[in-house]
Amino acid sequence: MAKGNRPYIALGSRLCRLPEVLTLGVRPNFFDYSPDERQLMAAAEVILYPTLNYAQFFTTINKKIFPSIETYLYPDDKIKQTTLFSMLGIPHPRTRFYFRPRAEQILNDFTFPFVAKKPRSSACGRGVYLIRGPEELDNYLARNNKVAYIQEFLPHHRDLRVILINYQCVLAYWRLSAPNEFRTNTHQGGVIDFDGIPPAAVALAEEYARNCKFNDVGLDLIQGQGQWNLIEANMMYGRTGLRMKGMVLKEIIREKLLAGTLFS
Repeated sequence: MAKGNRPYIALGSRLCRLPEVLTLGVRPNFFDYSPDERQLMAAAEVILYPTLNYAQFFTTINKKIFPSIETYLYPDDKIKQTTLFSMLGIPHPRTRFYFRPRAEQILNDFTFPFVAKKPRSSACGRGVYLIRGPEELDNYLARNNKVAYIQEFLPHHRDLRVILINYQCVLAYWRLSAPNEFRTNTHQGGVIDFDGIPPAAVALAEEYARNCKFNDVGLDLIQGQGQWNLIEANMMYGRTGLRMKGMVLKEIIREKLLAGTLFS
């Protein structure tokens, strides 16, 4: 229980049915919450999983939340993430965005092969393409004719997924691509491997998560050009690796909550 034997307060459903957490749900109007519920929120040390609907408001009024406001601001937007990584000096494959893109613009900056992605609202490797020639580029631009997200291709057969809660690694594993497939996502045939995880890469992931203020996240890194490159941050990261290790995310979060190590 929270201080004074009051339950911890959550809005989103992530911690539903935990005995120490009272989940109020996400309601469209703040005054849809009863006076007692609003008082519970006001008195709470932290609001857990406020969702994007309320994270910004609690942050503005200086109410502590978990996860961070940044964790809610950057998911599913590769343009925002790339800009943030660049501003922080985090190694990242060379990337450019093109608004109202034309093939000749892109080919002035990149040579085949390169990677093209759907810039927003893509997951599980969908909307990610290896562009090997003009026809594939034209097909991509036909689907993404307002904004193109183009990235240099760093040849690789595996990437490293690091799952972090409050900037600490709870699990790391390789994702190995299927034959004749450059994407490593399990939804694209990728295979998970837990052997030989490099501690230096995990330490970098923890550093990058803290720099970005992403405290509930799965980071994907690949080696290329003599360094570890952060590819993207996944706030809705998969559970397959956790299940393979017999780990339940809700219980991991609960243990950290009760130990006082869930939020800084």
